[in-house]
Amino acid sequence: MYEKLNRFEKIFFDACSVALVVFYSYAAIIQPMATQYHRGVYVIITYVLVFLLYKSKSKIMRVVDYSLILLSFVSIGYWIYMFEVINYRTGAETTTDMVFAIIGVLIGIELARRVVGNVFVFLGVVMLTYGVYGYLAPDLVSHAGAPFTELCVSIFYKSDGVFGIMANVLATYVILFVLFGAFLEKCGAQKFFIDWPLAAVGHTIGGPAKVSVIASGLFGSISGSAIANVVSTGMFTIPMMKKAGFKPHVAGGIEPAASIGGMFMPPIMGAGGFIMAELTGVPYSTIMLVAIFPALMYFFSVFCMVHYEAKKHNIVGEKSKVSAMEIFKKEWFYIVPLVVITIFMLYGFSPGYSAILGLVSCIVISYARKETRIGPKRFVIASREGTINSLKIGATVGIIGIIIGVLTFSGLVLTFADIMIQMAGGSLLLTIFLVALASLVLGMGVPVTAAYLITAVVAVPALTHLGVNELAAHMIVYWLSQDSNITPPVCIAAFAGATIAKANMWRTAFSAFKFAKFLYLGPILFGYVPGFSLDGSSTDIIKAFVLILFGTWAYSWFLSGIWIGNIKDLFKKTSA
Repeated sequence: MYEKLNRFEKIFFDACSVALVVFYSYAAIIQPMATQYHRGVYVIITYVLVFLLYKSKSKIMRVVDYSLILLSFVSIGYWIYMFEVINYRTGAETTTDMVFAIIGVLIGIELARRVVGNVFVFLGVVMLTYGVYGYLAPDLVSHAGAPFTELCVSIFYKSDGVFGIMANVLATYVILFVLFGAFLEKCGAQKFFIDWPLAAVGHTIGGPAKVSVIASGLFGSISGSAIANVVSTGMFTIPMMKKAGFKPHVAGGIEPAASIGGMFMPPIMGAGGFIMAELTGVPYSTIMLVAIFPALMYFFSVFCMVHYEAKKHNIVGEKSKVSAMEIFKKEWFYIVPLVVITIFMLYGFSPGYSAILGLVSCIVISYARKETRIGPKRFVIASREGTINSLKIGATVGIIGIIIGVLTFSGLVLTFADIMIQMAGGSLLLTIFLVALASLVLGMGVPVTAAYLITAVVAVPALTHLGVNELAAHMIVYWLSQDSNITPPVCIAAFAGATIAKANMWRTAFSAFKFAKFLYLGPILFGYVPGFSLDGSSTDIIKAFVLILFGTWAYSWFLSGIWIGNIKDLFKKTSA
């Protein structure tokens, strides 16, 4: 899409991208907490660049695009400039306040339509209709309703609307980590994340598939998107798996199954971890500590599954010409940015500040190789790619604000927990199943991070009411929010793997579903085993870890189906 821009538009886009890096680098160091300026600038740049990048085809409609860009500047600029005044006169907004609120809300819907599709338009219209005509809804979910102007004012100006949690987290943390991921890739680290595991396990049983699992864990933890992880590492690992002997749909399924694990893996965990910290008030460093063992168990499960899959078909990789130790000795410095981020966050520095230090370290280590040096030109390219990667989730800010704003305004957030508990009959297992179903349906039309936030707002109270601690409840919702990536019928990450593997879409999707089974076991463990989320005494936690480690292996072995072949062989020997 960037290539379709004219010369002036490209210069403007690149200038905005570099400004985004500079502004948020400065902001993260000087003012780590997001103010209205941080959120406003982020939303303005996102809106403007989306209308620029996802432009209309006809020249006449381009006039509409530039009009929407101007309206975005004016409406959000008005919110920034009048922030304190509007807060002081809450409940007594002027006609001008209302006009800009309506413009901001409607632009948010159009923005989401262009980037994500018509599903968001449908959601936005349904929620606004419900907000206005709530008194006509069934008694269980009815509310008094409100005039359209009053509803828009609430959504656009209040802290739980457009400029609420989503905008706050995106402007404070996510944009910086997305930019960091782009710089990490440009400095040459991605090649190391593939070459090193290839040398370490590439020659073992199912070696290429194991490389996919390890590479996806390393790269996925900072990519921020399972689909981006599939496309980036899968372009190399999927052909390698096919060459080794894996069937195309199996190779295409293993990569997305491994890739979604990056969303659980510290230090970055996509955007969900930062939203979780915002919602719970728990330091991000604590969330990292809670998340790391479950994430490792997820990768261990997929690793075991591919091992047994390869063993069934006697698939062995080729030995690398260079040893893993030799590669590590020469290129160990590529893990420095991740180490820097982890250490600084564990020592209590803000995630944004840590991300900037990581980004700076990427620039420094890029000079280790002449071909990867991040000079002015590559700096602009990395800024551009990071900005483009952030637009898809940034474009959902307006519509997420509408959904959460209406849910809060109507009071449905408070009653939804009771509805869910009644439907599940007080059963925690059935409640988790309902959360999985809700996140799957929601994830068919919205990015998984947005699906997590929306589901968490309404489902976490139901889980905590049933005795699950708050952080574990959020982990349940966050893990299940990833299911739409690999669970049919809409599983975009699996379809991306199928495209690269040139395999049947549905066979690949069900293959990914098979290898990612721990995705559905993890939330049950969070709900029923407190030690899985570090809740309890040291002895309880250690016991839980040991039992889960063994159970994960047994679970993967059983699901692989290799034991069926062993029983058949045993019967054959007995018969003979």
